[in-house]
Parts: sequence; structure tokens; C-alpha cells
Amino acid sequence: MPATTTSAAPGAQVPAHPTAAPAAARRRRSRHPARTGGLVYWLYLLPGGALFAAVIGGPFVASVYLSFTKWSGVGDPRWVGLANYDRLVHDEIFWTSFKNTVAMVVAMVVVPTLLGLLIAAVLFDGVGRSFHPRVASGLRAAIYLPQVLPVVVAGIVWGWILRPDGAANAVLDAVGLGALTQDWLGSPGTALPTVMLVMIWVQIGYPVVIFMAALQRVDPELYEAAELDGAGWLLRFRHITVPQIRPETFVVTLTCTIAALKVFAPVYALTRGGPDNVTNVPSYFAYYTFFKKLNVGYGSAIATVLTLLIVLVTLAFLRLQRASEQAEEGN
Repeated sequence: MPATTTSAAPGAQVPAHPTAAPAAARRRRSRHPARTGGLVYWLYLLPGGALFAAVIGGPFVASVYLSFTKWSGVGDPRWVGLANYDRLVHDEIFWTSFKNTVAMVVAMVVVPTLLGLLIAAVLFDGVGRSFHPRVASGLRAAIYLPQVLPVVVAGIVWGWILRPDGAANAVLDAVGLGALTQDWLGSPGTALPTVMLVMIWVQIGYPVVIFMAALQRVDPELYEAAELDGAGWLLRFRHITVPQIRPETFVVTLTCTIAALKVFAPVYALTRGGPDNVTNVPSYFAYYTFFKKLNVGYGSAIATVLTLLIVLVTLAFLRLQRASEQAEEGN
């Protein structure tokens, strides 16, 4: 049958193709894809944002307000302006607590990061190759165990070990070194170094686990090529391992620094900031001022300064990391 053609009369409307309307709608929607996607992203962020505002944002604003007042926790706060911050500037205990924070940074950031990187490289590149990989995994789990223990429980156990009639002095007596026995946590000369050693023990497992995970993404051919060129373990560690896991190093350093600045539970469990404030830190000083002295306004000022310090340190780390990444891309 021969094909026939039809033509529309002049002025008559031609029916639209069935798919023309959906296609036009899709074109209209595709004109602003970023706007639609951004709205969806914000909807997903709303629950977390609301929780952040309720748990962190609201209490922080209240703490900042209370830092300008004098209040015992009962009755109405009395506005005193900058009096609490002026008192902070001249408070010797406050400056001692921040000086002790530097010691905590050494014990919880510098030493664990350096030792953790070295231990992770030895476990990954030495033990993992010479023995079964499960041996390295078992050692990693053993080193990480202090991170799993509740900090207060670990602090109480170490308090039993380090007290004058504890296990540490008993071992020294048993091996004929009784002259070295000390009241490790009760003597001003040994309290802070002892707390630092405990914090190294607690903290070192975290960087070991992070660095061992980071080493798994390093191309093994880099190590093989370096070995063929005669590079020893130390040269491979310096020129391959360290540069390749730089992002993880920033993460470990930042998170450990924040933990050191706000450390509280180990100090509370071991020394209560004593003796004579030689182990006091800002977070414990704020807690003591809040709940022991019932000086909520002054405690809020301490907490506010500590929070601002943590924010500034975090921003400095992020900026340093961004500058390092840009320099690396430029090379």
C-alpha cells in the first residue's frame, strides 16, 4: 500500500510529540542543577547542624556570656564586664596551667607522633616482611590497647602502680634500686614527668594505627626501586615513607594537639592537678573553679580562652596543611 502524507491545514494546531513536554521540563530543571543540589545538601546537614547548635553552640554562647559575669550557680548572674579576663592575666595558677599544657603537647603530640611513625614503619616494612603479616597486626593491636581502655580506669590503675607502696617502687626494691623509689605522683619534682610518661603510653597507639593504615596505600614499587638503587631502610623511611604519608601526619598532629589542649580525665584520675598545681591544666582548672569554688563566671572565662585557643590552633594547622599541599602541587 503506498505511503500517504498528511498536511495540517493553515492555522490548525499540530499535536505535540508525547515526549516533548517531559523533555522541556527536564530542560527547565537542568537550568539550575547546582541550586537544586545545594538545597538537598543543606537538608542533609540540618540534623547535624541542629545537634551541633544544641550541644556545642548553645552552651558555648552561654559560657561566653557567663564569662562576663560573677555567678555562683545560684541566683542571677551579676555583670562584671572584663573583670574575669583581667583576673586571668594576673593569675599565676592560670599561667602555670598553660605552661603545663606545653608539656602535655610534648607528651601527647611530639613524642607519640615521632615514635608512632617509627614503630609503624618498623612493623610494616620490617616485621610485616620478615614474619607473617598477622604478627605485625597483633603487635599493632597490643600497642593500641591503651586507647581502648577507659582513660579514668587507666589512670586509676597507674595511680595504684605509682603510689609510694605501689608496684613501681616494689620492683625497684626487688632489684636492689631502693634508693630510686619515689612518691612519683606526690612529689613536685616527679609528678609532671610521670604524668607525661603515662600520657605517652596512652597516646602512642593512635598514631601507630593511623600510620600503618597510611603505609598500605604507598606504592610498593617505590620501595623496590629504592632497594635496587641500594637505599637502606633509613633512607627509604626518610625519602619515601615520610613524604608519602604527609596528609595522615597532619591529621594525627592536629587531633593529638586538640586532645592535649583539652586533656582532663588523666589529670583528674592521677593527680587532681597537684601537688601544688605542678600538673594543673586549663580544663581541670576550669572544672575546679566551676564545681569546687563555685565561681562559674571565672571558670567560664578559663573555658572560653581555652576554646578560642583550640580554634586558633586548628585554623593554623589547616592553613599550614593547605600551604603545604599547594607547594607540593607547584613542584
